[in-house]
Amino acid sequence: MLRKLCHWLLYSRMGWEKEVSVEHPDKYIICFAPHTSNWDFAIGQLYMRAEGFHINFLMKKEWFFWPLGPIFKNMGGIPVWRSKHTKMTDNLANTAKKRKQFKLCIAPEGTRKPVADWKKGFYFIALKANLPILLYGVDYEKKRIVCTESFTPTGNLDEDMKKIKLYFKDFKGKKPENFTIGEI
Repeated sequence: MLRKLCHWLLYSRMGWEKEVSVEHPDKYIICFAPHTSNWDFAIGQLYMRAEGFHINFLMKKEWFFWPLGPIFKNMGGIPVWRSKHTKMTDNLANTAKKRKQFKLCIAPEGTRKPVADWKKGFYFIALKANLPILLYGVDYEKKRIVCTESFTPTGNLDEDMKKIKLYFKDFKGKKPENFTIGEI
C-alpha cells in the first residue's frame, strides 16, 4: 500500500521519472548529489519506497531530537557527529563486511550549501569494505532521478573523486546556486 502510494505520488502526481540502468547488489554505497535543499530528502524517501528499497542514510545528529529522532532512526537514519573525529568510516566498513546486505546513501557535499571540497567518507567506506559506489543524481530541472554509473574505488582518491564529480556536473539541484563540483 505504502509502495503504491509513494509510486503514484512521485511519478504520477509530481511528474518525476527515473533512469536507472545500474544493478543494485546486496551491498553498496549510494553517492547522492546534488544536495541543495531539504526536498532532496523527501524525494529520496519517496523514490526509495516507490522502488521497494530500504537504504540507510547519514544525517547530522541535530535532526535526531524528539520526536523526529526515533522517526528518522526507524526510516534508516544514522546520526553523524560532525564536530567529533570518530572512526565512523571504519565502523561502517566493518559493519558492511559482516552483513549479508548493506545499503547506505550519503550526500558527499555534507550540506545544502555550495562546497567545493566534498566529504570523502562514502569513498573510504566503500574502499575499506570493497563495495561498489552507485552514483545517483537528482535533476530538478528535468525531474529525473538518474543512476547510470557505478564503480568500485581503486584507491586513487584524486582520480576517483574527479570521475565522481564529473558525473554530477550537469545535474540541477532544487537550488542550483548551492551546487558546485569545485575545481577538477
